[in-house]
Parts: sequence; C-alpha cells; structure tokens
Amino acid sequence: MSEHAHGPWLTIIGIGDNGLESLTPEAQAVVWQAETLVIGERLDAVIDGASLPGLKRILTWGAGFRETLAQILKLRGTPVTVLATGDPMHFGIGATLRRYVAAEEMMVLPSPSAFSLAAARLGWPLQSVTQISLHGRPLAFLNRHVMPRARILALTSDASTVQAAAVLLAERGFGASVLHVLEHMGSHRERILRMTALEMAETCPAMSDFNTLAIDCAEDGPLLAPVPGLPDDAFRHDGQLTKREIRAATLAQLAPFPNALLWDVGAGCGSIAIEWMRAGMGTKAIAIEPKPERVAMIRANAETLGVPDLEIIEGHAPESLTGLKRPDVIFIGGGITGEELFEICWAALGVGGLLVANAVTIEGEARLAELRGQHGGELVRIQVSRAAPVGRFCGWKSLMPVTMWTVVKGEAE
Repeated sequence: MSEHAHGPWLTIIGIGDNGLESLTPEAQAVVWQAETLVIGERLDAVIDGASLPGLKRILTWGAGFRETLAQILKLRGTPVTVLATGDPMHFGIGATLRRYVAAEEMMVLPSPSAFSLAAARLGWPLQSVTQISLHGRPLAFLNRHVMPRARILALTSDASTVQAAAVLLAERGFGASVLHVLEHMGSHRERILRMTALEMAETCPAMSDFNTLAIDCAEDGPLLAPVPGLPDDAFRHDGQLTKREIRAATLAQLAPFPNALLWDVGAGCGSIAIEWMRAGMGTKAIAIEPKPERVAMIRANAETLGVPDLEIIEGHAPESLTGLKRPDVIFIGGGITGEELFEICWAALGVGGLLVANAVTIEGEARLAELRGQHGGELVRIQVSRAAPVGRFCGWKSLMPVTMWTVVKGEAE
C-alpha cells in the first residue's frame, strides 16, 4: 500500500445512461460524500449538473488523461469519486487507473456493462461472445475476431466507428453479417438499429454516437483461424517467411501463455510475432527487423490480421536489442551464426525463459548443434513436402529442411 494511503480514497462508480437514477443507494451516498467528482465526457449528456451535490471541485477528462490523472493523484487521501459508464473494470477507466493506484486504495461499484446489457437484449449467451473495445483504439483490432459464425460485441468511439466497421466487414467478404447498433441502453432514448454490413456501408444511416455495436458474422465469409498456421498467402512477404507447416510447429514450441512477451529477432514479414499475438491471452511481441521494406510488410500484416499493437523495431540485432523490455520467450528466425546474437538474447532471458531458434543452412545447423552441447535443450529437424504438378501428374516438392532448437534457461546459467 502507498505510504500516503489509509484505505480506499478513490471510488469508481459505474453509471447507466439514465444518469444518477441508475445508481444504488450505496453508490448515491458515495457521490454525495465526495469532495471531488471526476466525470467522463460521455456522462456530461446524462448527468444533470443541477442535481449534483455541492463539491469542492469537479474534474473532467477533457484536459487530457495525463493532466487529469496528475490532479487525481495529488488528491490521494481525500475522497475522490470517478463516474464512469457501465463496468469500470471491463475496458473502462477503472482498469486504467489500477495501473497507477493500488487495489487497496480503490473501491469499485460497477453497473451492468454495455456487454451485459447488449447480450440481454439480443439473447446472446455472453460466455460465447467475443468482447472487445474499439473506443479510442484502431479499428484493425476487429480483424482478428472476424470469422464465420462469430458473434462480437464492441464498444465504439462514436457512430463513425460503426460505419467504418461495416465497410471493413464488407471488404473482408462479410457483407452479409448482421449489425445491431444498440443506442443509449437503459434510457428513454434506447433504440436498436439492425442492418447488414453491406447495407450499412452503402447507406450510411444516421445513428447516435453513444452506442454499442453487436456483430453476427456471416457464415460464408473467409476463415482465418485463430490457431497457429495461417496460410502463407495471408501475409505480405518477399519470400522471407516461415512457411505454414514450420510456423505451426514453431508456435507450438514457443507455447504462448497469458501476458507473455516475445522477442521475434529477424522477423522477416512478422508472421511468428503476429501469430503469437493472435493466440490471445494478452500476449505481446516485439518484432526486430533491419530492412525497411520488410518493416513496412510487418506493419501491414499486423493491421490486416488484427494485431496493430505489435511493437516493431527497425534495426539490426543484437545492437537494437539494447533497452528492450525483458522477454519471456525469444524466437531467432535467422542470423543465429551472427556474432554475439545468441549470447545477448540468452543474457536477456530470465530463469525459466524459453528460446527457440530455427536454421536452414548447414552453418546455422552446426551452430545450433554447438549451442545444444553447451546448454542442452531439444533439437529437431523438420522436412516438409507439398504436392505439386509434374506434367500431367502430381509429385512431391520438398521445402528446405528446418532445424529447430528449443531450450529453457536454468538457474545455473
């Protein structure tokens, strides 16, 4: 606990679209006892200022998040109440403030989230629905979740988010998807607008900026599955690509787990880092690639495949690895014979950290054998053949064999 804190001083209250009337007696009492009230811009329209208690101060986020946060933190130890929409800990300001304030200094009083309200109105079992936020976030985050028969609930910034999502779906081959735009849920202005993505993209209907978007994806759209091993043509590349079968095997060895950070050293077109992040569970990745044209491909692939938050470092390894956040897992897709590359990567890993390295050359294979002799681990050689035309018939075309070394860093190293 902070030395300045004596129990909860920061209260975060979820509020519905019908304003203070949506609050429980407990929550209303907290509002009335607050010395400082912090109100989000969306709540200005649903809270009658005349009905608020006499306060020492009212803050808004209009000055900018960091400026308002600094004012809140200066008030540590005095009663501060933040009013937010719905459930503050579900893509809300509560989850953000938790990064700066200890849990024991906070009290959170949630209301039903927009996801819960939307699921109740549509009759969608919430545990079977993808829940994301596009509020203040790139629309590209939607790409990872668009699949046949998927149901998606998304928070939005305003009506333009819905319109842009409709265009994206139509361009992705999901124009027949049904969009439900749920406006002002819980208030007298509540309305549900239903159209296909294609209809909405073409007609641009008027709608409220205060909405939640529900997407019932069409059954016949193209599938890019969330499991590792996307088709090679799902990526823009110049040939520097870990092929589909090898990529699936490599991701299996990398073994993504919740909130883990991957370094993808020599990322090429970014396929390993991108599929690592598509595994979900809060996985993060840093792709390190020296060639500008490949960096552009990584960025484009990350957008198209729904992980625009992939961190990309343009530079040569190992020099560009200095100062990066400590990884949980490292993948070296090329350059294992480079001077000091392995040593610097190995030093960056903590105890229990995992390293996977692939090689296709004789020299690279020899280096992996040498490293295995020094550090142990598992060495595997994978050969893949694909059927290809041979005149009027069909034969096997072999891809270059790949040697894969997997090793966990132990206490003694």
